[in-house]
Amino acid sequence: MQPNVSIIVLNYNGREDTLACLRSLQHVTYPNLRVVMVDNASTDGTVEAVRAAHPEVTILETGANLGFTGGNNAAIKEAIQQGADYVMLLNNDTIVAPDFVSVMVEVMEKDPTIGVTGPMIYYYSNPEVIWSAGGEIDWKRGTTSMIGLNEVDLSQFGLSPRGVDFISGCALMARREVWEKVGLLDDQFFMYYEETEWCVRAGRAGYKLAVVPMAMIWHRISIEERAVSPRTYYYMVRNRLLFLHKTRATYQPWFYTITEYARTFMSWSLRPKWQNRRHLRGTMLKAVRDYSRGRYGQMTV
Repeated sequence: MQPNVSIIVLNYNGREDTLACLRSLQHVTYPNLRVVMVDNASTDGTVEAVRAAHPEVTILETGANLGFTGGNNAAIKEAIQQGADYVMLLNNDTIVAPDFVSVMVEVMEKDPTIGVTGPMIYYYSNPEVIWSAGGEIDWKRGTTSMIGLNEVDLSQFGLSPRGVDFISGCALMARREVWEKVGLLDDQFFMYYEETEWCVRAGRAGYKLAVVPMAMIWHRISIEERAVSPRTYYYMVRNRLLFLHKTRATYQPWFYTITEYARTFMSWSLRPKWQNRRHLRGTMLKAVRDYSRGRYGQMTV
């Protein structure tokens, strides 16, 4: 019998995206699959809509907005209790290829040293363009980036599993033993950087992390919209600092990061070309201040 796989789809007021994601999961060919939709106290009728359209999906209601970390953690614990051999986190704004689970499980079953895998992720709006072929960490600068970002897929990443520094939480599959040994996502992040820090823990625990190019999904994401969102920017700034702290980064990336923030603040203040980012200056200061004061978790007003 093939290993038991649980896929967790986290939802917070994303009914239409979630329904579309679950429809695509209905076509997945892997036979031993359980889908869990975890809802962070949505008010848009998602739970009722999923219950009506997808009776095969297990619904887990958290009762509050616990963020990416808390919502997924609740479902990870439930999946392990139900006997899952593999647990996958999957963004609700994705559409998946029917064979993506089979391909990833096959890779992990052939190589027991691989503890965490992810698929190739493309833009839903531009299906041949890569959003992520895994992630890499620049420990000198304290930066993280998506490999292959905005590249047209010309098979440049080959067909075989490829080692990476981290797997995007957009689609991350890990063995049960990894979750049990490494622990869950860190709730202090709430959202953003949590999977990167978790992957660092997994790597340091001796597990390989790999992207599987033959497994494919498509992500509904707009980098431009995220770049000017105060909420997103707050978490990216604060949690980058928290990431450096949690991973015990050396002096060099700390110096680079603080210098970068100071330079960015000055550019947004003085250069006309960045006037559309000036509204983010206060957000940056709040994020740095909250980190320095140990204010983690969900952003407060």
